[in-house]
Amino acid sequence: MSKAFTRETDSDDDDDLALPPLPAGTRNYITAQGYQRLRDELLMLIDVERPKVVDIVHWAASNGDRSENGDYLYGKKRLREIDRRIRFLTKRLEIAEVTDPSLHHGSDQVFFGATVTYEDEQGTQRTVTILGIDEADSAQSQVSWVSPVARALLKSREGDVVKLITPSGPVDIEVLQVRYPAPATAQP
Repeated sequence: MSKAFTRETDSDDDDDLALPPLPAGTRNYITAQGYQRLRDELLMLIDVERPKVVDIVHWAASNGDRSENGDYLYGKKRLREIDRRIRFLTKRLEIAEVTDPSLHHGSDQVFFGATVTYEDEQGTQRTVTILGIDEADSAQSQVSWVSPVARALLKSREGDVVKLITPSGPVDIEVLQVRYPAPATAQP
């Protein structure tokens, strides 16, 4: 089939960027640093990336035949991707609830923002930091507060044994240590 008979969709359908599920009646918790990262990305897309791509598309369109103009076709596709990401980030920032984990500094109970060391039944120790859906990075031992391990750990205390539901069945894990970032000191 020739390219002339295919069409990429220009719809505003964001199904491929569906928001990760939040428990009913809850907010999208996020740290101040995570919120700032999302906001910086949004502003960079709006102020830098999008205008640059618009200029390229405008230049490519002025070159004539758009059907075989790679710069034009790629530019239009990239504009759709940027606009989709802008809509996604805008929605996420609108529902974000910025939370300061340092308020719990010194506490031994697990809340949002805690760094928790736990041990499973086999004696394997793991340390995870419980963060927001939009900021958790598993490569850095960060988990979303709606993940199964975070849900099992939330509201437990050091020394508690909680049940973690895994695909291979329930596992008991013991909370060994709970830490929070230190509160920022006020500048005189």
